[in-house]
Amino acid sequence: MKLWHSFKKELKLASQSFYFYIEFITAIIILAVLLFAVPENFATDRTEYIAFDVPAAYEEHIRGILLEDDLDGKSAMVEIKSNRQLYQAELIEEEDKKVYILETEAEVKQLAEDKRKLGVVITTNDQGIFYRYYVQGYESDRFKNTLQIIHIKDAEVLKGEMDQQDVRPLLTGFTPLNDRENAIPPLLVLNGSLMGFFVIAAYIFLDKQEGVIKAYAVTAAAVWQYLLSKVGVLLLTTIISSLIIVIPIMGLQLNYPLLILFLLTTGFFGSSLGLLLASFYHNIMQSFGALFTLMMGLSIPSISYYIASWEPVWVRYIPTYAMIQGFKEIIVDNQSISYVLMASLGFFVTGLVLFIIANQ
Repeated sequence: MKLWHSFKKELKLASQSFYFYIEFITAIIILAVLLFAVPENFATDRTEYIAFDVPAAYEEHIRGILLEDDLDGKSAMVEIKSNRQLYQAELIEEEDKKVYILETEAEVKQLAEDKRKLGVVITTNDQGIFYRYYVQGYESDRFKNTLQIIHIKDAEVLKGEMDQQDVRPLLTGFTPLNDRENAIPPLLVLNGSLMGFFVIAAYIFLDKQEGVIKAYAVTAAAVWQYLLSKVGVLLLTTIISSLIIVIPIMGLQLNYPLLILFLLTTGFFGSSLGLLLASFYHNIMQSFGALFTLMMGLSIPSISYYIASWEPVWVRYIPTYAMIQGFKEIIVDNQSISYVLMASLGFFVTGLVLFIIANQ
């Protein structure tokens, strides 16, 4: 009863503070970005700039090949503006890329540099036709190697060999997430655990300045009840704000009891970590360096999530990595309930240990 009374009092007091509404405001901003700025599937159109330095007959032959894949079967003259310069180009628009044919190699090189796109010059020497590519430097070795070998054999021969390759999916019977849904897991971690970690520390520093914690020493209430009531307020706001994000995007296709369980355990871990950090400082200004460093460190797995090619082993030992994977397991069709339950248990036990230390 004392704990419940303390929770209601903290909820009432928190609702009068700006910090209480931070998570709701963040959730609404995240939802607006997902709905209006993030498409369900990002466009994968490529842009290429091409110039010819070959005999006219061969140039016409290449143009004819490109026009075969044009959406309406004919090119269009367009102007490209770059760094206050206008370039005249012939546009051939295919289903997955746009090809701009320019007059000179200098124009191709300049546009490839300005627009950060691929540039190609088709020219000749004593040995025949060859291709000069202008790339940006961040391309993978596989892509660069492909450019070196793609013209060694006839395109039709390469296409035939690729069609003969046996491709077998490792997993079947599930619907992949679209780009909007795929963005949800890291955002839930940000809005839940990381925001809870920051907000509960702010609550504690505010109460320290007002002498609330010292006042508990002369009351019948235990400090752990005061701390747990703070955690309870944060968990309630985390669940509500997370549902604000998830329901409009995912609808009713989720296992919501499993989602709420994971929100509770990860939120408890983040809140306990915030309590522990707040116990070492007197105010938020003193803790800013540690608070900022810890939040940046916990955000690293989000980078690994969005850049799949970058995932060093040590990233997997950061707690937020398991949080992101857990939320992703919840929203996919072929979810691994055992992984979510084991991760929930781990975060609850770890959060409990941190809470006990913070209480001491």
